[in-house]
Amino acid sequence: MEQTEIVVKRGIRSSLLGVIINLALSIVKCLAGGIGHSFALVADGIESFSDVVSSSVVALGLWVAIKPPDENHPYGHGKAEPIAAVIVSLALIGAGVAIAVQSIFEIRTPHRLPAPYTLGVLIGVVAIKVVLSRYVGKIGAEIDSTAVKADAWHHLSDAITSAFAFIGITIALASQNPTADDWAALCASPIILFNGLRQLRPPIQELLDTAPPTNLREEVCRVSKTVPGVAGLEKCLIRKMGFKYYVDLHVLVDGRISVTDGHRIAHEVERAIRALQPKIAKVLVHIEPTSEKHPKQQES
Repeated sequence: MEQTEIVVKRGIRSSLLGVIINLALSIVKCLAGGIGHSFALVADGIESFSDVVSSSVVALGLWVAIKPPDENHPYGHGKAEPIAAVIVSLALIGAGVAIAVQSIFEIRTPHRLPAPYTLGVLIGVVAIKVVLSRYVGKIGAEIDSTAVKADAWHHLSDAITSAFAFIGITIALASQNPTADDWAALCASPIILFNGLRQLRPPIQELLDTAPPTNLREEVCRVSKTVPGVAGLEKCLIRKMGFKYYVDLHVLVDGRISVTDGHRIAHEVERAIRALQPKIAKVLVHIEPTSEKHPKQQES
C-alpha cells in the first residue's frame, strides 16, 4: 500500500471517530436542552449534528481523493479533498446563520428558565470537543489536508457554542432571566460564521491552483540548479492536487548539447526533485536552450 494512502486513512479514521462522537453528543444535547428548556443547548446539539454531516463528507472526500488516476481522471481524484473542505465550511456558515435566526426568535418568545443540570452536560461537551478538535487538527496538519483541518475547526466551533451556552445558562439562572440563554446562542453565531468563512478560503485557493504558501518553490529551484548541465530556470510552477504536488519546470541548458543529453538532464532534474519531497507526484520538465533571450539565471 502506498505511504500516502496509509497516512490519509488516518484522516478517514479521525473523521469517522468524529461522526460517532458528534452523533452521541447531538442526541444528548438536544434531549437535555429540550427537557431542560435551554435553546442554547438545543442549538448546540443542532451544531453537533452538522458536525456529523461534515465529518461524513470529509471521510468520503478523503476516500475519493486517494483513488488512483483513471481514464477519465488522468491527474487523479485529489480535488475531492478541497471540495469536501468547501462543503464543511459552507455547513459551518449555515449552522451559524440558523442559530442566529432561531436565537432571535427565542428571545422574542417567552419560555421557562433552563434546568441547572444542563450546565453539567455542557462542561462535559466542551472538554470532549476541545480534545477532539486538537486530535483531528493534528491529523490534518500531518497529512496536509484542508478538509480535515476544516473538520477540526468545526469541532472547535462546537466547543465555543457550548461554552457560550454554559455562560448564558449560568446568567439566566442567576438573574432569573431565561432570555440570557438565547442571547448566548446569538453571541456564539458570529464566531461560528467567522470560522466558517475563514476555513472556506484555503480549499477555494487550492481548487483555483493557487501557489502553495510554503518555501517549496525555493527548494525545488535550488535542487534543480544542482543538477549538472542545468544553466538556470525560466519557470517554476507548482500546484497542489489533493495530497500531492505537481511541478511544471522550464530548465535552461546549453543549446549546443544533443537531444539525448537534454533528455537525460530532464530526467535527472525530475529524480532530484522527487527525492527532495515525497509529496511531489509528478515533475514536468521542459528543456529550453540558453540564448540572449534566455539569460542563464532568471529564477532564484
